[in-house]
Amino acid sequence: MKIYEKAPAKINLLLDVLRKRDDGFHEVEMIMTMVDLADRLEMEELPRDQIVLTSQVGFIPLDEKNLAFQAAKLIKERYSVKRGVYIHLDKQIPVAAGLAGGSSDAAATLKGLNRLWDLQLSTAELEKLGAELGSDVPFCVRGGTAIARGRGEQLESISSPPQCWVILAKPPINVSTADVYGKFRVSELKAHPSITNMRSAIERQSFSDICSTLGNVLETVTLDRYPEVRQVKDCMVKLGADGVLMSGSGPTVFGLVSKEAKVSKIYNGLRGFCKEVFVVRMLT
Repeated sequence: MKIYEKAPAKINLLLDVLRKRDDGFHEVEMIMTMVDLADRLEMEELPRDQIVLTSQVGFIPLDEKNLAFQAAKLIKERYSVKRGVYIHLDKQIPVAAGLAGGSSDAAATLKGLNRLWDLQLSTAELEKLGAELGSDVPFCVRGGTAIARGRGEQLESISSPPQCWVILAKPPINVSTADVYGKFRVSELKAHPSITNMRSAIERQSFSDICSTLGNVLETVTLDRYPEVRQVKDCMVKLGADGVLMSGSGPTVFGLVSKEAKVSKIYNGLRGFCKEVFVVRMLT
């Protein structure tokens, strides 16, 4: 039997950092939602007791450095599964892009192996497992749109934003999340984005208010250290996207667009200096 799972990318409509915690992580408040750019995973049981991970791209690790591999190992060991699995990862989400591609792959692996091995784990149990792998994995298990607190693992599902076009542009650089958080200083923030206002805008389905309330405090680090990210953001604004923000710790910048007529103009304008540009929809 083969199991197929989709692993969608996420964007942060709002990302705020409240403080650095005693455990070394940062206390965050975020509103995240999923978009229709996705990796796809195919899983099949092996006759021998091992994990085999393959992919069509040659630049990602296929061993214990890969979050999907880690997820398979965790669920096997935690529930004493003495069977092997072959996982093929069709990678479409850019790597190290601030879109939670690796976290979504891990979440899809947990969900797929739960079905393949008939473990009958609840979503809450899968989210708890996911929290051991990374801060974004519980959200990727749950999906939809949610407020995330703590280090990202405390989730509250909310309404989805109104449907719109989402243009994603990743400059040809990689950004280390740990490096960005390491250089971030809460004390230097002049203002925090309003999670209350963003939640209200989403609940009212006000596209214009969502666009005007977008906020990501990590931009204060990434835009200064990586001028390519600032260039993409400025370009997207000039080309007429309704709302523009960096996702996660970057470097991907997304633009929200309500009118299809604008989409090709923005896409073509970005393609002039950015190879990885995607036009997708919100997963509402």
